[in-house]
Amino acid sequence: MKHMSLQEIAAACGGTLHCDPSLAGREVSSVVIDSRKAEKGSLFIAIKGARVDGHTFIPQVMEKGALCSVSEQNLGDVDYPYIRVASCEQALKDIAEHYRRSLDIKVVGISGSVGKTSTKEMIASVLSRKYSVLKTEGNFNNEIGLPLTVFNIREEHEVAVLEMGISNFGEMTRLAKIARPDICVFTNIGVAHIESLGSRDGILKAKTEMIDYMNPEGTVIVNGDDDKLRGFTPQNGLTPVYFGLDESCSYHAEQITSRGLKGTDARFVTPSSTFDAHISIPGEHMVYNALAATAAGYALGMTDSEIAQGIKANVPIAGRNNLIEGEHYTVIDDCYNANPASMKSSLDVLAYADTRTVAVLGDMFELGADEKKMHYDVGAHAAGKGINVLICIGNLSAEIARGAQETVHSSGNENEAQAGSMEIHHYKTKAEFFENADSVLREGDTILVKASHGMEFPEIVERLSSKE
Repeated sequence: MKHMSLQEIAAACGGTLHCDPSLAGREVSSVVIDSRKAEKGSLFIAIKGARVDGHTFIPQVMEKGALCSVSEQNLGDVDYPYIRVASCEQALKDIAEHYRRSLDIKVVGISGSVGKTSTKEMIASVLSRKYSVLKTEGNFNNEIGLPLTVFNIREEHEVAVLEMGISNFGEMTRLAKIARPDICVFTNIGVAHIESLGSRDGILKAKTEMIDYMNPEGTVIVNGDDDKLRGFTPQNGLTPVYFGLDESCSYHAEQITSRGLKGTDARFVTPSSTFDAHISIPGEHMVYNALAATAAGYALGMTDSEIAQGIKANVPIAGRNNLIEGEHYTVIDDCYNANPASMKSSLDVLAYADTRTVAVLGDMFELGADEKKMHYDVGAHAAGKGINVLICIGNLSAEIARGAQETVHSSGNENEAQAGSMEIHHYKTKAEFFENADSVLREGDTILVKASHGMEFPEIVERLSSKE
């Protein structure tokens, strides 16, 4: 990271520096909250977690060579530097905000109800054709993870692509205050976190708080096919750039041709050109991601050729539509998280398979009062797509099974011929599923695995992909 002195850090977070005055000008080499990652020259911020208090590890990290610790406690007469603050969590954010302001770098901020991570990956893939790019890793997209991502920005980086996830009002404002994005990308406004945000209008309001701290001469890129975003007018006066499948969007796609699980070919239309590109990851939602990346690429002066190369180069990551060719099954690992829209999109992808199709679906969380209906609708969608075998795991997922069952047997189902042969199973636990898996699954099946993160479905992916 770029250099920050101890006195500079103390001033940035409103803390009191306790050390020999001769050390106040020393500069830290990194910022960590995990004691295991502390190294010579580190600044260790002692965060209080649900199970572990970082203050416990201050002596240990200082012995490992850390330069300084940030503490809410009075550490007394110690022989190493520390900064006393009222809140270590707030100090983490304040220091990150200060560090971001010192950087000469373009920042792309990404939010939305569905597809943040896959859009982030696509945008990073495109921009890396021209720039040195840092992107959010894993789930480091919240008020702890985002500051840590910012601290990973080095002098060689030219663009940072930051995923920004929230679950309540005010969170995005605090994230944007740190990130200070030049480009804001909004994928869609769905129902994820509707339990705490109240309505889709509430979700729109919470997500678009990002704009309050963006570069006033920057670019706002939104999904023009989303009914809430289409009519959105930023208060900062910027005119949004629209992407979508509708030809009225400045960035849209034509001649979309599915290659099944091998991806999609499409022609991309920009305000000044057209170009063809192959998307390596299957699903219509990936066309939207590629369009968002095209708009971001144009905002940063990229050519059509560079953008097309970046679109093709984007490949799945674990838990995100990742295709695993196992010895017995093909597994679509999409189990990082789930909500109704992403669940349906994943079922659409599964339907491309030219083998028997199996969906292993689990509970979706934080959906509010309508959670049962939303699960029911996913089951109905699975039946409508002609999925051969539906396996539902968890309490709420009983509604997925019921939705599929009633759709299969409804006389008005336009896909009744396809859905009629559907096998439907419901298990209360993963253990119960594992007991029955061998009798339900067949050699050569293509199996989608998807649920909310708390269901811990990576265990299922591991079992199915490594089965001997």
